Amino acid sequence: MPFNIGWTGLILIVLIALLLFGPSKLPQLGRAIGDTMREFRKGSRQMIAEAEESNAVESKKETERKSVN
Repeated sequence: MPFNIGWTGLILIVLIALLLFGPSKLPQLGRAIGDTMREFRKGSRQMIAEAEESNAVESKKETERKSVN
């Protein structure tokens, strides 16, 4: 389990969420959290890809500089 939360902790979190939001709002809340996590992961992957691309370009430029000298 992520964050070292056991089953009892997970059940406790679900019960608290039920009390706070009610059973009718939980599906909407879950969907919103899922969408947010999906967008966060997508953004993280894009940032990593851009950083790798930038590193590749810098590496290529440095290799070209070394070969010219």
